[in-house]
Amino acid sequence: MIRLVLDFIIVIFVIMIGISSIKIIKQATVGIVERLGKYHKTAEQGINVIIPFIDQFRTVIDLREQVVDFPPQPVITKDNVTMMIDTVVYYQVTDPFKYTYEIASPILAIENLTATTLRNIVGDLELDETLTSRDLVNTKLRAILDEATDKWGIKVNRVELKNILPPQDIQNAMEKQMRAEREKREAILRAEGQKTAAILEAEGAKQSAILNAEAAREAAIREAEGMRQAKILEAEGEAQAILSVQKAFADSLVMLREANADNKVLALKSLEAIKQLSDGQATKLVIPSDLAGLGGVFAALKEAVTDAAPDDKTSKS
Repeated sequence: MIRLVLDFIIVIFVIMIGISSIKIIKQATVGIVERLGKYHKTAEQGINVIIPFIDQFRTVIDLREQVVDFPPQPVITKDNVTMMIDTVVYYQVTDPFKYTYEIASPILAIENLTATTLRNIVGDLELDETLTSRDLVNTKLRAILDEATDKWGIKVNRVELKNILPPQDIQNAMEKQMRAEREKREAILRAEGQKTAAILEAEGAKQSAILNAEAAREAAIREAEGMRQAKILEAEGEAQAILSVQKAFADSLVMLREANADNKVLALKSLEAIKQLSDGQATKLVIPSDLAGLGGVFAALKEAVTDAAPDDKTSKS
């Protein structure tokens, strides 16, 4: 019975030793294996077998990128303004051996290195430059930290200034300055708007005046053209009337010649011509220079009237 119990204990002990000799390493992690207190190997992901009581895992290191948010640190600028700055550091373990054996407290070392480096960088900048040059500070800080932590098996991927907190009086002054700057920009924008509106209004008035002048000129040109056309038509009408009168007169002469008219009829026609001349709008009247001829005309007219009188009486009887 006692032997069975001992065998059972031995089996349990062997199983426990076998279980303890098997170590499973998760994804994105590695283990540091020491043999008799000395570094032996780096256990990769998966199942790893070690010798019990001889080999042991000192630590398991996470190879993923880590984020550390450090508390605010007092920093003095070049113009003697004390402000509180807290930083966020993104780092990743690249060499597990160095990370384990080259540095005792890597996170504390990174925090202190960040604080001292930040003081050196900000100490060369004034307050306004510090507030407006975050990218510059981040770049310099990351480069210095990455170089310093390389021998620790750590790579600093990114450093960010999370908050920059100046003293309260400086914050109040900055708020007043920003308010004044906003009011200044508002006044400038309002003035620019009024200026643009005035320019557009003047430009519109200018265009309106130009269009009105062009319309008046066009109207005057058309009116003058209309008057010219009217005068041309009037002159053409007068010319046509004169031609018609001349043609009628010529036709009458032809008819008189064809009818073998005597001197009395010609004299009567001359008198009618003189009457027509006197009825015209001319201010001068042309009278034949031969008064005897004019007297002959009147004598012929008298004889024509005398001859016409007996004819009238005969017709009445």
